[in-house]
Amino acid sequence: MSENKASEEIKAIVHKEEDSTASAESTVETLEVKSSLEEVKEEPSIEEDDNHESTTTSTTAEEDEEESKELELVISALQTTIKQNQEKGQDEEQEKAQEKTVNDNDIETAASTSTEISLKDNKDEVIVQDGKKEEEEVVIPHQTFEEMSQDILPPTPGIAPPRHTFDFNGRSSEDVSDVDSYSANLIELEKIDTKNIKENNLSPRQQEKADEPVLRAIRHLFNNRFMKAKKLFEKQAESDPLHALGLGSMAFLKAIMTTDDSMSKNAIDVLTTTYSIAKAQIDAATKKTVGDSVYQAMSSYYNYIKFARGTGGLPASPKPATLKSIRRDGVNFIPNGVLRAHVAKAECCLQIAIVQLLQENIMGYIKCGMNLRRAYTSYSLVWQEYKRMGQVYNDFIDRDTISGIQFGIGTVHLVLSTLPQKVLRIVSAFGWKADKHLGFALLKLCVEERRIRSPMASLMLLAYYTVLTSICPQILSNEYTQPAIETLLDAQKTYPNSAFFLYFAGRTSRLARNLTLSTQSFTYAIEISKREWAEVEVLHLCSYEIGFNHMMEHQWEEAAKVFDMLYKEKYWSPAIFRYLTGACLDMMGQRTEAILAYAEVPQLVGSKTHSTTLIEKYVLRKVTAFQDCGYQDMDMVLCALEYLCLFTGFDFMSPELLEESLAIVDKGLNSIMEAEKTEFGIRTRELLPETPPPRYFDQRGSLLLIKASLFNALGRYNDSIIHLNWIIDHKEQIEADEWIVPFAFWEAGVTAWGTDNKVRSRIFWETALKYSKYDFEYRLAIRVNLALTKADEMGISKPQDPSPSVSRCSSTQNGFGNDTINSIRDQQSNSDNAARLSNSDNSASSNPIAFQSHS
Repeated sequence: MSENKASEEIKAIVHKEEDSTASAESTVETLEVKSSLEEVKEEPSIEEDDNHESTTTSTTAEEDEEESKELELVISALQTTIKQNQEKGQDEEQEKAQEKTVNDNDIETAASTSTEISLKDNKDEVIVQDGKKEEEEVVIPHQTFEEMSQDILPPTPGIAPPRHTFDFNGRSSEDVSDVDSYSANLIELEKIDTKNIKENNLSPRQQEKADEPVLRAIRHLFNNRFMKAKKLFEKQAESDPLHALGLGSMAFLKAIMTTDDSMSKNAIDVLTTTYSIAKAQIDAATKKTVGDSVYQAMSSYYNYIKFARGTGGLPASPKPATLKSIRRDGVNFIPNGVLRAHVAKAECCLQIAIVQLLQENIMGYIKCGMNLRRAYTSYSLVWQEYKRMGQVYNDFIDRDTISGIQFGIGTVHLVLSTLPQKVLRIVSAFGWKADKHLGFALLKLCVEERRIRSPMASLMLLAYYTVLTSICPQILSNEYTQPAIETLLDAQKTYPNSAFFLYFAGRTSRLARNLTLSTQSFTYAIEISKREWAEVEVLHLCSYEIGFNHMMEHQWEEAAKVFDMLYKEKYWSPAIFRYLTGACLDMMGQRTEAILAYAEVPQLVGSKTHSTTLIEKYVLRKVTAFQDCGYQDMDMVLCALEYLCLFTGFDFMSPELLEESLAIVDKGLNSIMEAEKTEFGIRTRELLPETPPPRYFDQRGSLLLIKASLFNALGRYNDSIIHLNWIIDHKEQIEADEWIVPFAFWEAGVTAWGTDNKVRSRIFWETALKYSKYDFEYRLAIRVNLALTKADEMGISKPQDPSPSVSRCSSTQNGFGNDTINSIRDQQSNSDNAARLSNSDNSASSNPIAFQSHS
């Protein structure tokens, strides 16, 4: 009976993630009810902690009570924005439906009777086919998750230990004492003699009691009392792996906020030391208690995972023991202290792998793969022992270790599911395909436990919902904006004053196209982090996001000020921020100041971080091109809009600002036409002139890509077709900015998706993946991978021949030498009749890449 109940619970969790057909209004009303209950529901342990704070910390509690309203206000405003967007979207759909009805009536009036009958029959067939597809989409996930749910929980989970309220009456005043002695911002673990580390013989309940300071430290960490958290972690960091892991997690959070090499190295060093502490504790226990038998068990479990079955990527599950068999046969389990150390060791490897993954270089990917496998091996050992315990697992393993397995395996699946094949080949496979829905389910279970790993699990979910969705907003934003709000609401109950969650509230507000609220959230995060351990890192991270918001709102002066501040603070890359400052100044019409800013870029290039170096190469090439032509082509290159296009900024802008951007692009295209007209005029008057024929393929290609992206963001997909056709027709002439062509194929896929030609979208996206060695290659690869994963979930068939080698012969391949000014104007026309998508299925084999032009 309990097995069925557990299965239903986990299916409900996973189906909540996929239920895209639920009513938007009922979802918003549910969230509003949750928001109204926030002040009533609180964690007993955290409430007990606050009740026993001294006079000094009571002042902090009062400040928290005031500041906690900020995240609540942001979420409330975000819910209102979502509701307005949904109502607006419904109105637009109704208008489109009415227009479609009128058009259908006109067609039926003009057509003959036989044609009417044929159309009706075809329509009935389409309805039947769509009904079958919908049934398949519903049935397949049900089968998958039913099998999945049997693996996530033990077969007979038994009764969980009571959620006792922590008693802190007898503790020393460790949260009250002077924090200055622990105020060093640098987190480090001195060289530790692992021979002095003793085994952990605590029982599961004793371990949960002993880990109460770690739970308090986590609360401090995610309520911006970083130094208090650091102090509590440092108490036993030299002897206990979980305390040391707390320090390592703090260093990890700072590393991913800054992307600075020194911070990344510091995080890896601290986590490596923590790994050694956990390993030493395991060795101490195995030598004194279980001996070689545990070593043999570990080896067998390693072989299990090495040759794991392909059921969703979970480790092999042994037959669970029963209470009767334990008493009769004397079944022994690995001690809880050893399992706890294995989870800590695995989490060290997992966090190191994520840091190495963000370095975006080949060696980083290889090291990431090695650490992910090491992490998964330790997680597998604990998982299999946890499953073997069956009904009585609560007597042999503590709750933080269980939630640690859920967090670890869930994160591994979520991370691997986002990586494109280009990276997965380097990272190396595990023998199974990553399942993001399994990752969601495990992480949500971890969040619900309200244990030590819960806030990290919330951050991992929000990172997927917001950061990764912002890479591919055209396809994913409607699906994941609502889950992001729900995760924020849940986090607000326990961590109402967290800079981390305010940051993600800002990212979520951006997904909802409320840039004002997004900027306000980032500003709140900066304010509440002042005079604390992560003050500078939060300031820099949120300031960049604010500057990016200003760019999307065309507030160029404010954006220039923010980027200039970050340049002076030497955050991330001075070269990139100097370039962005110049781009914003140019949009303001301050050409001289922009040129002076661009002129500084070559001397500032030299970042040691590989991911930053790639962007710096792009920035340096743009500035070098300006310098080679004496800054004469600046009217033809819109650096600010190009940056927004590359980082999917258009999808978060208002329609009014998108229209304004279109006008700016048209002005740039007119500048190119005027330059070509002048240069062609010279060739009509002079024989063999010294000036070469005009070649503005890169400049025009960039502007047309921006224009197509703007049309797609506006939902005017047909208007983007001719511009994408021009880029694909002239791909051989685009030499400097090689990224334009693969990005054009991405936009072509978005256009086809918007016109409900989703099979054709796959063809364009698969073609984009065939290109390599261009700027932002891995960013586009991740974007395409997310879109293709979505297409797989929808059951959209894969193209048979997505090879880009088959391309059309273009009469314009050798340049514009024989073109006239009128033909140039014609090619820049945005007439709906100029080009259209080919709906022929046979075109994929002969011409998989392009739209068909009738010009």
